[in-house]
Parts: sequence; structure tokens; C-alpha cells
Amino acid sequence: MYALTALLGLSLLVIGTIAVIAEVKGTWHWSIHLESTLSFVGLFVQYLLAALVPLFGLFVAVRGRWSDA
Repeated sequence: MYALTALLGLSLLVIGTIAVIAEVKGTWHWSIHLESTLSFVGLFVQYLLAALVPLFGLFVAVRGRWSDA
């Protein structure tokens, strides 16, 4: 779960970095890079969240059961 969360954070860092470069450069070339990166990372984040949400629920349920014992 921690590895998937780290991947989510890194993907958001990549988007932010490319967005800053696109803003500073201000060219259409970097705009295209930003659009394609957003598309691919959006799909990647969708799959990560599909895995993280159930894992987090399982983590909370197991942790609650373990602390009651």
C-alpha cells in the first residue's frame, strides 16, 4: 500500500514538473507534452486509486480488529 501511495505522489510530482516547464517555456511543444502526460498519468492514477481504496479499507479493518484484541 505504501509503494502504491508513493507511486501516486511521484506521478503527481511529474505532472507538476511538466506543468511548470510548460508554463515557463510557453510553447505549443510543451503544451502537447503536458496534455499527453495528463492523459497517461490520469489513467495511471485511476488504476492506482482502484487498488488503493480497497487496500486502505482492508488496512483500516484489520488495524481496528487487531487493536481490539
